Amino acid sequence: MHQNRWFPVGVASAPAFLMSPNLWAQTAPAEAAPLTAPGLVATGALQGADTAWLMVSTALVLLMTLPGIALFYGGMVRRFNVINTMASVVGIAAVVSLLWFALAYSLAFTPGYGGLSGFLGGVERMGFSGLDYLGSTGQVAVSHIAQHLPESVFAMFQLTFAIITCALVVGALVERMHFGALLLFASLWLVLVYAPVAHWVWEPGGWLAQLGALDFAGGAVVHINAGAAALVCAYALGPREGYGREPFIPYNLGMTMAGTGLLWVGWFGFNGGSALAADGRAGLAIVVTHIAAAAGAVSWMAAEWLARKRASLLGLCSGVVAGLVAITPAAGFVTLRGALVIGLVAGAACYWGATVLKRKLRADDSLDVFGVHGVGGLVGALLTGLLADPAISGVEASMLAQVVACVAVLAYSLVMTALVLWITSRVTRLRVREVEERTGLDLALHNESLN
Repeated sequence: MHQNRWFPVGVASAPAFLMSPNLWAQTAPAEAAPLTAPGLVATGALQGADTAWLMVSTALVLLMTLPGIALFYGGMVRRFNVINTMASVVGIAAVVSLLWFALAYSLAFTPGYGGLSGFLGGVERMGFSGLDYLGSTGQVAVSHIAQHLPESVFAMFQLTFAIITCALVVGALVERMHFGALLLFASLWLVLVYAPVAHWVWEPGGWLAQLGALDFAGGAVVHINAGAAALVCAYALGPREGYGREPFIPYNLGMTMAGTGLLWVGWFGFNGGSALAADGRAGLAIVVTHIAAAAGAVSWMAAEWLARKRASLLGLCSGVVAGLVAITPAAGFVTLRGALVIGLVAGAACYWGATVLKRKLRADDSLDVFGVHGVGGLVGALLTGLLADPAISGVEASMLAQVVACVAVLAYSLVMTALVLWITSRVTRLRVREVEERTGLDLALHNESLN
């Protein structure tokens, strides 16, 4: 079993709370006392290979959003809303990046204080402070979660997760939300929803981490969270003009396929990078990610074939994403066979979520964010509890802990997203006017159009 730097060599397994994602790292030098909060270490204590791998993974995960999600979503909306959809993704990436280092990173990944430490982090890293490399003194800032990596790299890696989570929500509200309102909503949602949930699950003192919930790379933090927020946004904004009565023809499914390819490749950094080390766990995470993606595509295709007597490119792309979503919480904990099961179940379940469940919910979740990410995240989180292998994970998974994590994150995101939307609506108009919607948001909001 991979030895975690948080407990001595020879201990059979780590405490459950240390099995949160992002806590796997190589053994630190013997003379280095473990940190219980962010601090400084000698540059010689860093692991070069692990640092290099996390830098590559950071680039891969950012690639998933820019241009991955932008292409994936942009290809599925109507021609006169493509620019707005892409601008929404780019705008979110920019504002989330600044707020992450100013505020949200500290709230998510520092220990916190007293009775609130299980729910929210502290202020040590607020205001762009404390992440510096102090070359003149031979020291570098590190997180207590990954003391073998520069904290600047760790924080940047975690930023890419925050960016893509906020960007995923765009798929539910495209073609009808004001650009300014969207950016304000994303800013508030990052601080009030994403950062607390990340702290619960991924900071060692977080209450779900202490409970033993397993979420290797974001089944709950990213996908259930974004899926729930997307559903609330769809209800709050209401259906698009003509929804259910007019054909909404995707602009370019070739763009969507290109976006899918970028997501598939980028997901190797998403899951493999969450090992926080260039080691066997990272390698396993990449392999199971690929297997689950392929199985998800095959499963969705089979379900679509049975239901509609055909297979579509959009269905294949959706199936790939379904498999990738579902394997995310399990990637560091399951065998290759387990990944196959997760991918097959997720493809069929997410097809049901994007068709049958969507009709029952009567929400215009434009690009099926809840049907794919919400349902896929729930499937993956629960199957992690069922299929996690102690020989890989080092702990016995608790199905009860997985259920509690799913319910807690789902409920919190639903309620807090509604609150964030209400706050946003007090400041600015949420939805564009009917004439702007009919004209298209590209011209109405950006004075730009595709040729």
